[in-house]
Amino acid sequence: MVPPFAAEDRNAYLERVGVALDDFLRGEHADPMTRRDQWTGALERPLPDEGIGGKGVIDELVRDVVPNGGRFNEPGFWEWITTAPTAVAVAASLAATVASPQRYTLTAFNYLEELSLEWLAQLCGLGSSMKGVYSSGGSVANLVALGAARQWALEQRGIDSAAEGLGATRAAIYASAESHHTIMRSAGVLGLGRRSVRLIPSDEQQRLNPVALARALEVDKGQGVVPLAVVATAGTTNTGAIDPLRECGEVARRYGAWFHVDGAYGLLGILDDRVRPLYDGLELADSVIVDPHKWLGAPTGIAATFVRDRSILHRAFTQEPADYLEGSFSDPANARSSLESMGIPYADFGVELSSPARGVIVWSILRELGRSGVTRRIQRDNDFARQLAEAVRSNDRLELLSEPVLSICCFRYRRDGIVDLDSLNKQVHRRLLRETPYLPSTTVVNGSFGLRPCFINPRTSSEHVDGLADAVVRLGDELTSS
Repeated sequence: MVPPFAAEDRNAYLERVGVALDDFLRGEHADPMTRRDQWTGALERPLPDEGIGGKGVIDELVRDVVPNGGRFNEPGFWEWITTAPTAVAVAASLAATVASPQRYTLTAFNYLEELSLEWLAQLCGLGSSMKGVYSSGGSVANLVALGAARQWALEQRGIDSAAEGLGATRAAIYASAESHHTIMRSAGVLGLGRRSVRLIPSDEQQRLNPVALARALEVDKGQGVVPLAVVATAGTTNTGAIDPLRECGEVARRYGAWFHVDGAYGLLGILDDRVRPLYDGLELADSVIVDPHKWLGAPTGIAATFVRDRSILHRAFTQEPADYLEGSFSDPANARSSLESMGIPYADFGVELSSPARGVIVWSILRELGRSGVTRRIQRDNDFARQLAEAVRSNDRLELLSEPVLSICCFRYRRDGIVDLDSLNKQVHRRLLRETPYLPSTTVVNGSFGLRPCFINPRTSSEHVDGLADAVVRLGDELTSS
């Protein structure tokens, strides 16, 4: 029989898991696929009739699960725009999990939800009127922003889309062909349809073309299509390009469209004085998103959506009051118990009712680093991309595919006489993942397949950056020689 939970077990369990995590973070484990049969054999079993108790679970966790985790913590992990969280963020996340499993009621955690949003808005150069809500990532953050855009645009035409639906209204969203594909999914989920997204051509620097944008809006205007939103990206996932925000915002204003800036990855780049001018026009945005689980090093599952008027979010996402929930609360100004109010009603500002307290994690990071610490991190990572670009330019075996704007550098191996460079670089990439500590992703830039490291990993050093360039040359030479 499984013994009842004992409070003192918690510290013992956490201590054992902490030791296992410290060992894991030393990076001495090979890729988990090298011993897949071992850990799948240990874990694959039918649903047990009898439990093994907490100690047994911890034994299996530290023996079979933790050592076979992902490689996100390694200094050379530059594949996705996420990274293993920093120590303070992990501690804050654990504190929230135990002490505030929901972000609601009149607690310090609910207070930090709003305070951290205010700090984040200030850090990113947003005006004091921009109010936010956290969600699970850029996908949902964009959905929330475009839900607000739908609500606002159709309210201008006398339609409450959240309450009444779209009816026969035809509407469109305008975004660069380099925009994140979650824009398409948002359109589908919001009932607009993915085909309502007009993908506007980008220029040679992968930026949205304002002339082509205005042309598309003008064509739709003649056909009676409602211009729902213009989406500009501040730091594309592919190359880190920043769309011309002011020109895009002015086009949106001219046609009466909501202006949304997707800064999930790159909005924090505004802290680097070298690229700050590229954010000119950000003040025109009606909504902006940024993901703390990217460049800030928070645990995965934290994004923020900011809008000028949060009441629009309430109209777009309210679930309507329920007697068992809202009926249980009273005026927070007169509360004497934390359970007399939900606090700020974030549940009506997005798509989540149940939600963890994410604000304490963002607060912990900003409290630890301050504006200057975050700025140094952004500048350092942008420096890494420029360092790699210089190494590429100085080696005739390498070719730069796009000039770094933020912390992404796209390049490839090349050699005279090799016709199929795309296939060759795919092989180089596979060998990088299997044989080296350097873990970039790949992409296509102006029709050319190449390697795409994104430097947001706080564990990376300049030696790792040089090591990547050297490894690509070495592997490319081996492949072409053979």
